[in-house]
Amino acid sequence: MSSPARARFAAVALILAPALALMLAPAARAAELAVLSAGAIEPGIRPALAAFERESGHIARLTFATAPQIRTRIDAGERFDVLIAPPALLDDFAKQAKVPPDAAERAPIGRVGLGVAVRPGAAVPDIGSADAVRRAVLEADSLVYNRASTGLYFESLLKQMGIDAQVAAKTTRYPDGATVMHHVLRGQGREIGVGAITEIVLLRAQGLQLVGPLPAPLQNFTAYAAVPMAGSTNAPAASALLAHLRRSDTRAALAAAGIEP
Repeated sequence: MSSPARARFAAVALILAPALALMLAPAARAAELAVLSAGAIEPGIRPALAAFERESGHIARLTFATAPQIRTRIDAGERFDVLIAPPALLDDFAKQAKVPPDAAERAPIGRVGLGVAVRPGAAVPDIGSADAVRRAVLEADSLVYNRASTGLYFESLLKQMGIDAQVAAKTTRYPDGATVMHHVLRGQGREIGVGAITEIVLLRAQGLQLVGPLPAPLQNFTAYAAVPMAGSTNAPAASALLAHLRRSDTRAALAAAGIEP
């Protein structure tokens, strides 16, 4: 290459360098985050992480599981960048040095209560009091709830009400709440589904009816928080995600999905 040609090439390269750097910088900074989350908060977490992806350029690969499944997967050695789970479970992982021990590093997501659902077009039972819930469960043709944390609580509630043996034959249980609600959506007769309010809200557009939350004397809330996992190779992006989840607009969107502050 002649000296004039080299000079022209160098001049063009000098002009294009800033533009090329600007084009390549976002790709160089972008990270792919592996996020393991409890399934009960899916209606709020999916849009929250979609907004994070749009704003940051990072990719969040979401996997949902029940709290017992999360424990099994992490105990088996699976690695993620961010965990979203009940604080009690995160406390156990902190003791094992799998997540940071300082609770201040967690981003509170919110809490989810239990609700009652019936199929599209079904008569809505009265659940305004503890006695009313007891009657509704006894009078239902069938009862559906899960084997995860919310289902374990409802199982104990049936025992406290002294009707667990009476309803056992008409009870169907699934590993997770999402399957419960899809069952009720396609159900028939006077069937009652019990599960996280968020999981009921998720299917309202398809006709699933949210009868309402369990009354205060029977209600049980499950809280959730996000935390970076120890040893993550994407720590800066994980920190950015937690900062996004702490924002007031994100928390408002979570509340709109049924996740109370």
